[in-house]
Amino acid sequence: MSCRFGFGYEIGTSQNWGKDKLVITSIFANSPAERAGIKPFDIIEEVEGAPITEDALDDIYPFLNPEGKDIVELTIKNIGDGVRKEKIIKECRSLHSLSEYQLCTAFSMYATEYTHERLFSCPFVTSQTQDPVDFAEFKTFCFLKNNDNQPDLVLKISELIQKELEKKGLVYDPVNPDMMVHLHYSFTKNTNYKPKTPVRTKNEPEKNVDVYRYDMTNDRMVKMPFLPPGTLESEAEYLMKLGFRLEDRKFTVGRLLWESEINELLNESFSLEEFAIVHIPLMSLQYPYMKYGRNVQFRLSKKQYYYTGINYFIDNIAVVASVDPYSPAANAGIRPFDQLDAINDKRMDRTVKQFTASYHNFIINTLKYKDVNTRFTDANGFPDCMNWNTLQYPKIVQAFNNKKNLTAFSYLYSFAPFINPSENKACSFKLKRGKEKLEFIIHPEIRTEIMVVVD
Repeated sequence: MSCRFGFGYEIGTSQNWGKDKLVITSIFANSPAERAGIKPFDIIEEVEGAPITEDALDDIYPFLNPEGKDIVELTIKNIGDGVRKEKIIKECRSLHSLSEYQLCTAFSMYATEYTHERLFSCPFVTSQTQDPVDFAEFKTFCFLKNNDNQPDLVLKISELIQKELEKKGLVYDPVNPDMMVHLHYSFTKNTNYKPKTPVRTKNEPEKNVDVYRYDMTNDRMVKMPFLPPGTLESEAEYLMKLGFRLEDRKFTVGRLLWESEINELLNESFSLEEFAIVHIPLMSLQYPYMKYGRNVQFRLSKKQYYYTGINYFIDNIAVVASVDPYSPAANAGIRPFDQLDAINDKRMDRTVKQFTASYHNFIINTLKYKDVNTRFTDANGFPDCMNWNTLQYPKIVQAFNNKKNLTAFSYLYSFAPFINPSENKACSFKLKRGKEKLEFIIHPEIRTEIMVVVD
């Protein structure tokens, strides 16, 4: 069995947050950790009352997963609540089974619109105090106001910052704040601009210099008009800057606690408000736990799929290994060791190797139905990830319905119009149970997970 809590973590390196402790870096959707209310950047101080020590860090997995305990008590520290105790129910599955969460990643090319991983970077410059300050001591904040008539842009950017700080558990207090937030931004014409004509040989293809960032507010990748890394400042017609810093108002007034700034080069005008909407949430990901001072790389992981609660045997993918309690499949009556004949009338009597080979052939044979304007490189370095061309949906439906393509696991995305254009979102599972032949109609739930983490 493999057991999990549903969070990612690392040993803390920042003297201001989680030094030599376990810092939680990510929370998986629909996990025990999420249900327990644990959040990114929480610090694990103790497990079952035992403190995190150097010896524990040397062999952390068994320390986090004590044998014989289905419920583990963690002592958690964060910015807003201070120190608290949380009991988490471990979620355990057989190492010989595959969950639908795992399968949606394995078959992600069926629907890159809904499941993909991408990397992107931002040229942030982030710094924090070198003093041995515990950021948990600072719980409230306010904004520096130069006058009562703040420009609309200042108010909008301040709202973005306030939203991110409050998500971390900090409280807005204009009367007696622990920290003062200083905001600065600019968009100026470069007085040293010297246009440069690109030199390119006749047969040399033009390099792809597009810059993409993830807009966390609107859940989309956005193409930005920024000049690529390595561009000389003199080659940019415009200069854009945005940053904010947190200043001590509790212990040593005026002391810089944390600061992040981004500078971009452009040859066209761009909205500072849109710039802030995209970048303020990304900048804030390094507070209170800063990993990188410069050029932060982020990993976007997006998964949206149909969840029935069925787990499949790795060695015999057509057999149900287990069924999650209270899941749609359990409620419908699916049981462990049921032998699946077909899902949505697509055959299941094949091996994992046969499904994998057919999946690869399907990807190659349907590339002609992809929209080349959506091409991107995923986190694994595959350069030809593309969404389906909406004008080709009828042909794509035919490809998924072709029984030779072994697309039974496309049910994971059968809420999509290019797989199932009908309004009927139920899934048919035909199976054998002993000598009986049965059919179960399951109404799956759509599960969505979107994570952006500092990679």
